[in-house]
Amino acid sequence: MESNRLEAFSDGVLAIIITVMVLELKGPSGPRIADLWHTSGQSLLTYVLSFVYIGIYWNNHHHLFHVTDRVSGPVMWANLHLLFWLSLYPFTTSWMDDTHLARTPTVIYGVNLLAAAIAYYVLQVTILRQPGTGETLRGVLGSDLKGKLSPVLYLAGIGLAFVDPWLGLIPYAAVALIWLVPDRRVERYLEGAGDPVADPRPSRDPL
Repeated sequence: MESNRLEAFSDGVLAIIITVMVLELKGPSGPRIADLWHTSGQSLLTYVLSFVYIGIYWNNHHHLFHVTDRVSGPVMWANLHLLFWLSLYPFTTSWMDDTHLARTPTVIYGVNLLAAAIAYYVLQVTILRQPGTGETLRGVLGSDLKGKLSPVLYLAGIGLAFVDPWLGLIPYAAVALIWLVPDRRVERYLEGAGDPVADPRPSRDPL
């Protein structure tokens, strides 16, 4: 199957996930700015964090399948596995917000983030095993330092959430910050400015 069909399907699912999350936002109880913060402030913070994560996955997913021309059955199932964990973002975000960042919901939110990261890694590995496309993607991704660092930060956030949920949010937000800048090797490849496959040196992702 051509990868653009899978990408279009995934784009639709991610758009629905964002829509569901924004519908969970509560309106202010009054006309003042103080009412906005009192009623919706925390909801907006958790929404923004989850929105940024969805945007990051959409961005990297878009790049991933622009390097991949065709997809196999295992790739489609790996992609569905990723979408499953991303589709839980509205649920875990809402639970964390409704309980005012209680310990268990914040830990579960971190587990959701970690599971989505693992699912994305599984998707990458599945594509890497495809003849032809795998070699191209391996050259584009390089050492994938940010991908290796992210699970460590998620685990740190989960551990800190047991101490104080607000502390747990710091590593969660840190992962989002380091992924805001797309992989520059992928950008160069898509722009046709160079051939990353011919350059065996590992990428140096800024952290």
